[in-house]
Amino acid sequence: MRNSFSFCWRTLSHDVSCRSQARTQPGSKPVSRIEQTTGREIDWINRYLDYESLRRVSGNTLRSYAHELLHFLRWWESVHHTDAVAEGALTESTLLDYVRFQSGQERPLCGATINQRVAIADRALRIAFPGAPGQIAPGFQTTYWQRTPMGIGKPRLATSRLRVRTPKRTIVPLSVDEVARFWASFRNSRDLAIVGLMLLQGLRSQEVLDLNQDDLLLPEAQIRVRGEGNKTRFLPLAPEAAQLLDYYLRLERPLNCGVPLFVSLKGPARGARMTPAGLRSLFRYHRRTTGVKIANPHRFRHTFASDMVSAGVSLPALMQLMGHAQIQTTLIYVQVTPLEVYQQYAQAVSKHIRPIPGTLS
Repeated sequence: MRNSFSFCWRTLSHDVSCRSQARTQPGSKPVSRIEQTTGREIDWINRYLDYESLRRVSGNTLRSYAHELLHFLRWWESVHHTDAVAEGALTESTLLDYVRFQSGQERPLCGATINQRVAIADRALRIAFPGAPGQIAPGFQTTYWQRTPMGIGKPRLATSRLRVRTPKRTIVPLSVDEVARFWASFRNSRDLAIVGLMLLQGLRSQEVLDLNQDDLLLPEAQIRVRGEGNKTRFLPLAPEAAQLLDYYLRLERPLNCGVPLFVSLKGPARGARMTPAGLRSLFRYHRRTTGVKIANPHRFRHTFASDMVSAGVSLPALMQLMGHAQIQTTLIYVQVTPLEVYQQYAQAVSKHIRPIPGTLS
């Protein structure tokens, strides 16, 4: 897809391939801005980012929204030969055309990626251009009855957002052998502690990187985790994870390196907080040396959740452990085989079977 412009993500709190310096008033709140390399801001995108910032979404989420909207804007420029999006140029089929473009790419995109991009673009356009026509795409939308606030009045007919079909998500955890091979390739306590928090506690990679030293409550065998949406949760700390963390703190973590828990151990960045790029490089190296190609941070999180379900942990408890906002997200880890259905049914019937009433004479 050709385009005649490029963009810069300008923010005080995140440094993402920026060509210009962030500017802010002393004492003011950090701002996130999308601008062209000429310095002109993309107003409608920035209004949407301001809106989401007021909702207190995390910086990583804001950055993700910005990248998805830039993809939409580049598609818009390739079609309309201008990067200016005007309310009068939006039609009922704008997002359907955007879906058609993504579906026709040489490198196939999964349905989840298309749906995420369309949902973000739809939400941003509704906020920036409230008078634009609603999106209509028969076959891609469903109708449903929407209740009014507080249940007052009659429900009204509503239309869902435009979505493409996505296959049912199947969670494939790491096998015992794959975990053992990957685990055996590490040679220092820091890296073992990082993998241990993913495998034994189910933490996301960003949650691990965001940990500070005072988040470890070792005497209480607890850990404080800041998850998605800046939500904090307290988790029980597995004895094995506590031991790995203790080894790292006593033997490897440099002195006087501030509050971050996991820091770089060598080089010019020694003592600085470990970065997402550094974590990706670490896993990439160990995937190559062990041959466990599916071993990534989130796969260890999936493995933790699958192990918890197999051990009989309830869904509400697993939802809290994983930091999910919706229990439907937790349900994807529950994969019941026909044999398990039969065994649980037979067990329940044996406990609660009622005698068959006698036949009437």
